[in-house]
Amino acid sequence: MKKTNQLKKIRKAVEKVQDAKRFEHTLGVEYTAAALAMRYECDINDARTAGLLHDCAKCFSDEKRLSICRKNHIKVTEVERKNPFLLHAKVGAYLAREKYGIKEPDILNAIQNHTTGRRNMSLLEKIIFVADYIEPGRKHAPNLTETRKLAFIDIDRALVTILKDTLEHLKRSGGEIDPMTEETWRYYSQH
Repeated sequence: MKKTNQLKKIRKAVEKVQDAKRFEHTLGVEYTAAALAMRYECDINDARTAGLLHDCAKCFSDEKRLSICRKNHIKVTEVERKNPFLLHAKVGAYLAREKYGIKEPDILNAIQNHTTGRRNMSLLEKIIFVADYIEPGRKHAPNLTETRKLAFIDIDRALVTILKDTLEHLKRSGGEIDPMTEETWRYYSQH
């Protein structure tokens, strides 16, 4: 019962700091993460918690994200300094721990790594990464229908597909690529 009450409190708190569209996305990630957790036998409440908090710093200004990083000695890469919106994952993990009282390292890692991934991701990290991409409100991602199916068949293959599609999209659109995304894609495409 305690975890259910914690989820309700987090949901209400997150709703207050996100606009309606972002909160709808957050709920979509929460429920998609729960479905993937059921499929892959991962802790459902941990998946829901990470899903609810994955974008808790997304509605902050770039200046606020940079300021939080400076004040709390959170490492900022050159790519993140040029594109501070990328910091929402690191700042989100910090807020999950400090503001929302989350102590489980796996949940914090899932929040911190949900945009770029990393080598040796835990099952929960993979679930949040994939859920963020395939949640029902997402409409404009390449190969979305196939990736949604694949996510429930082979989460590692879904992860590689998402990373590949993301990298191709960023290259086509001229977006800056975080080196960690490329490293994650190389790591998982070889395993």
